[in-house]
Formats: sequence, C-alpha cells, structure tokens
Amino acid sequence: MPSYVALLRGINVGGRNPVAMQALAACFLDAGYANVRTHLQSGNVLFDAALSDGAALETALDDLLATAFEVAIPTVVRSRDELADTIASAPADHGSPDLRSDVFFLKRPLTVEAAMGQVPELREGVDSIAPGPGALYFSRVADRATKTRITKFMSMPVFQQMTVWTWRTTTRLLQMLDE
Repeated sequence: MPSYVALLRGINVGGRNPVAMQALAACFLDAGYANVRTHLQSGNVLFDAALSDGAALETALDDLLATAFEVAIPTVVRSRDELADTIASAPADHGSPDLRSDVFFLKRPLTVEAAMGQVPELREGVDSIAPGPGALYFSRVADRATKTRITKFMSMPVFQQMTVWTWRTTTRLLQMLDE
C-alpha cells in the first residue's frame, strides 16, 4: 500500500481544538488505515492506504475527523512521492541557517497559481516566496524575521485552504515515511 502523510490544520494550537495524538492514531486505525503513527502534537499522521487518490483521501479524512472529533479539521494529504517532490523542488537556499523557512501546503482544489495570485507585496530583503508542487515555499531572513509581511497573507481567506509546516518538520516527515 502507498504511504501518505496527513497534515492537519488547526489542532492543538493555542489551546484550540485539542486532539490527543493517541486518539488521532486510533481514529485512523479504526477507519482501516495501516502503519499509522503520529509526529509532534500538532497533527501529522503518517499512514498507509489502499486508496491512491489524494483528493479523495482528503475528503474522506475531513469527514472522518469531523465525525470523530466534532470539529472541522481541514486535512492536506501528500503521498510519500509527492512529499519528496515538494522537498526536491524547493529553492536552493530554502532551509539554510540564515533563513526561517516554511512550506505552505495547499489543500485541494486550491492551485499554486491561485494562491500566488493572492500573495500581498512582501518586504524586500526580508521575505521570499516561491511556487512548488502543491505548495508555496516561504522564507524570511532569520535576523529580520520580525519585519515579515507574511502575516497579512495569513489573515486572508485563501490561507484557510493551507497548512504551514517548518522546513525541518517537512523533511523529517519524509524521513519517517522512508523508515
């Protein structure tokens, strides 16, 4: 069976939408997913599934989690190969020690073109954003990170169709899928 990662948006953040990782893993197992494990408290679930359609998996997991936890938990799903492609396609300096780098994963059907079209003007010399496969790569210069303008983008409605993970977490998830 193919391996996937489900990136859950908006759980265990600032005391909102608390979900225990043990309960989350049990939910996936009870639904018939295999090799289920979690990473961190913020909602990363690695699993195997017979279904090979990422969009269908997102819909199925959105419904499953809403029923199980009685709150809408938008889910972005990437196969192991999709995640590897996202990592391989990152700008060369993404994740460098001089930057704070994140990956904004897009929930289907949001497209990279539509998301990029809504990015406000960023601060030159501080922020950078680049398109990738199903994601946006965002970095800000570490010693100027407080000057970022990305918070404006994060307050826009389009941002509700994304989930953000640090570069370190993103690469760690691929390592875990490969273990």
